[in-house]
Amino acid sequence: MGKTLFEKIWDDHLIEAAPGDAGLLYIDRVFLHERTGAIALQSLAEEGRSVHCPEQVFCTMDHIVDTFPGRGDRTRMPGGEAFIQTTRNSSHAAGINLFDIHDPRQGIVHVVSPEQGIVQPGCTLVCPDSHTCSQGALGALAWGIGSSEAEHALATKTLLINRPRTMRVTFEGEVGFGVGAKDLILHLIASHSAAGGAGYAIEFAGAAVTALDIEARLTLCNMAVEFSAFTGLVAPDEKTFRFLQGRPYAPRGAAWEQALAHWRTLRSDADARFDREITIDCTGVAPTVTWGTSPQQACPVNGVVPAPATTGDSQAAKSAQRALVYMDLQPGTRLTDIPIDAAFIGSCTNSRLSDLRAAAAVLRGRRVAAGVKAICVPGSSQVKRAAEAEGLDRVFTDAGFEWRESGCSMCFYAGGESFGYRERVISSTNRNFESRQGPETRTHLASPTTVAASAVAGRIADVREFAA
Repeated sequence: MGKTLFEKIWDDHLIEAAPGDAGLLYIDRVFLHERTGAIALQSLAEEGRSVHCPEQVFCTMDHIVDTFPGRGDRTRMPGGEAFIQTTRNSSHAAGINLFDIHDPRQGIVHVVSPEQGIVQPGCTLVCPDSHTCSQGALGALAWGIGSSEAEHALATKTLLINRPRTMRVTFEGEVGFGVGAKDLILHLIASHSAAGGAGYAIEFAGAAVTALDIEARLTLCNMAVEFSAFTGLVAPDEKTFRFLQGRPYAPRGAAWEQALAHWRTLRSDADARFDREITIDCTGVAPTVTWGTSPQQACPVNGVVPAPATTGDSQAAKSAQRALVYMDLQPGTRLTDIPIDAAFIGSCTNSRLSDLRAAAAVLRGRRVAAGVKAICVPGSSQVKRAAEAEGLDRVFTDAGFEWRESGCSMCFYAGGESFGYRERVISSTNRNFESRQGPETRTHLASPTTVAASAVAGRIADVREFAA
């Protein structure tokens, strides 16, 4: 019987099988950030242990850094400066690769790793961040871990993992105008619940996935964790290879040809069996927006807020009722009638150059509605420079958006900055949990183009209305 992509990578990295379905895996890359990296590195040093293969360990400043122009170590989070400085000192002492605040390579870990060519097809990569699954978009086995696991991986280059089951989610057909990767993944979660992927490593496949560029695939895999999956992957193809070629940490010369030969074997065999299969017809997917406090509480932007009784079983209905109270919404309300106070474009989900280009295409020649606070935070310093070279920053600022330095920013307000009390925000981020972006802030998740259109309209808007 053939193997799935996941099984091939698992078998290549399996050091020793453990009781049950567990296995001790070799870890190729470890990525850290200042919110948890300081803890893991400091704890390791206190135990008198060193980092094994420090050249394969990377750290960036992203989670709690200030994103305002002229930033330094100080943040709006109490104690944030100490986190940053401890991470810097510990990284230098351990001899690992550090992308510091003023390093031109700095940015959100899941943006930096692909653009630097650190994540590669067939490798294993871990990071103490739940959205590490983003990097499976390049055909890697990447997943989020805790600080203690990070410490173990740093010291031994291994982790004991319970082997997940396999699922293939096939997106068939062509997507319509205004529909992107964010809409596809929100549609999947809304259709099969936020727990639908629990216990699975998911391979995204199908004509619609093949048509996506690498940055869009990163968005798709990013939210596999919001589907409760162990990770998400896309089989590498010629787009993947073109994306990686020439990047700083990608193989070169003869090593590139050797890597390419191996990478081309990394796809599920025709006779491979998955434990579960889901097929989505993309012709039925519209721009999608969340109305509640879970990514599964979403519907087409031209739809209405559903009645709790229609959302599923009794537990889902109870959750929906709580969400409606928190979001201050009534069943039957058209999403496009819901006014917003703020709009946010950023995060490891949708802050790459293609995201900013798409949002700018909607904003060009238009202005943000009066009373709407609009913010754009590029995903990395490299993305920011590239956007500015194309003049995208002027499109955003001319439209009334704030243009920031790179970082996680208000994906969640660990950096000390937040939206206001009970403000309604439409956001390109990945989580709409209660108080995620501020004190009782009400967050609606959407694609960057939907966020841009909504900022202009002053309400949740269907980007298809802005086709010109």
